[in-house]
Amino acid sequence: MQETIVAITTPPGLGAIAVLRLSGITAIEVVDKVFKGKNSLKGQKGYTAHFGKILDGSRVIDEVVATLFLNPHSYTGEDVVEISCHGSTFIQKELLHLLLRSGARMAKPGEFTLRAFANGKMDLSQAEAVADLISSDDKASHQVAMQQMRGGFSSEISILRAELIDFASLIELELDFSEEDVEFADRSRLLSLLGNMDSLLEKLINSFDLGNVIKEGIPVAIVGAPNVGKSTLLNALLNEERAIVSEIAGTTRDTVEDEIHLGGLTFRFIDTAGIRETSDTIESIGIQKSFEKVDASKVILYLFDSSEYGSQTEENIASLKKRAGHKPIIVVANKADKLSKPIIWDVKHDHVISLSAKAKEGIESLQNKLLSLIETGALKSDDTIVTNSRHYEALTKALESIHSIQDGVHSGISGDFLAQDIRRALFHLGEITGEVTTDDLLGNIFQNFCIGK
Repeated sequence: MQETIVAITTPPGLGAIAVLRLSGITAIEVVDKVFKGKNSLKGQKGYTAHFGKILDGSRVIDEVVATLFLNPHSYTGEDVVEISCHGSTFIQKELLHLLLRSGARMAKPGEFTLRAFANGKMDLSQAEAVADLISSDDKASHQVAMQQMRGGFSSEISILRAELIDFASLIELELDFSEEDVEFADRSRLLSLLGNMDSLLEKLINSFDLGNVIKEGIPVAIVGAPNVGKSTLLNALLNEERAIVSEIAGTTRDTVEDEIHLGGLTFRFIDTAGIRETSDTIESIGIQKSFEKVDASKVILYLFDSSEYGSQTEENIASLKKRAGHKPIIVVANKADKLSKPIIWDVKHDHVISLSAKAKEGIESLQNKLLSLIETGALKSDDTIVTNSRHYEALTKALESIHSIQDGVHSGISGDFLAQDIRRALFHLGEITGEVTTDDLLGNIFQNFCIGK
């Protein structure tokens, strides 16, 4: 018999209400020991709420509402009771300790969702999406997590995997009749299925780059010489005084980072130390960190002072482009408010954005340019996007196995070798949805969940 587990599901701290959740075969029995309402909770219908008091002996701890979710129609697939109490941290602790003494045990991180997976309420990729949904902090990451939690690509994977299993069984049957040289598995149909799987897996694998930036945020390094307005631009983008601004060159000696949400995506802006020749040891360390941030960023904003544009600016951009490789560089001509008339820039670059960070003019043009660099077509069309590195690895290995099967069919290899490649593909596809699991895998996934989910 599985133990009944309990946890506080609301965040720590004071609030109007707090919720404690119990799940297990004795969940209702445990609560009934301390709950006194109009009627006993045992025998009540699911999806009903009951007002009453929680008593520790004769002492009233709180007046609460107990909500029942009966198996199998609950989040975990077991009997679940959720107790809504007042948000006092003292009350929460008292209730938790009382329920533990009454027969429940403390839930481990992610144990409610682990039970939902074990009881067939969701597959493993959907369970992982629960954690992504909780941590989503912008429109894009929320959209991707919701799609994944509703089934995402796991339903497509499961259908194709089931068809491949059918072929695997036919090929295994051929091995039993190897002496009679019969062929039960139609190779042309197998190649057609493999072609469909190849296309789907390629599409999912290619979506990972976008999925990764959606999940982690898009790092944008702001670089340039000292005193060109990098910190002022960061403050203008964030609309707050996040970085110290000074006329003294070399003020920024360490990187300053913060996030903003644009067009449903999270951008992580990094204000770096001004790049110049210097004998100052501390400033030199800051400049080295600037180059490290350039290497780690997805997009680079290169700032220069409009009034000081010259050949050195061109050289700096050329040097930066060489270091950045294929990363997009947005060239920004700052301090445009100091110019008596607009300048047509001779910069050998795609586009120069002229703005005044101090006056907050031209910031919207820069934001639009940033958004144009991120391919969000898949988001807009509601295509499936892979954000999980475990899924990406399994998909990549599955695709390699699919290619091996295709090569084997074309070259006419024997059924036993073909069966090995099919088993390998099934294994990697099964890793995604949870048909194939190990205790270590489940432990690694659910240990990152919050307690109570």
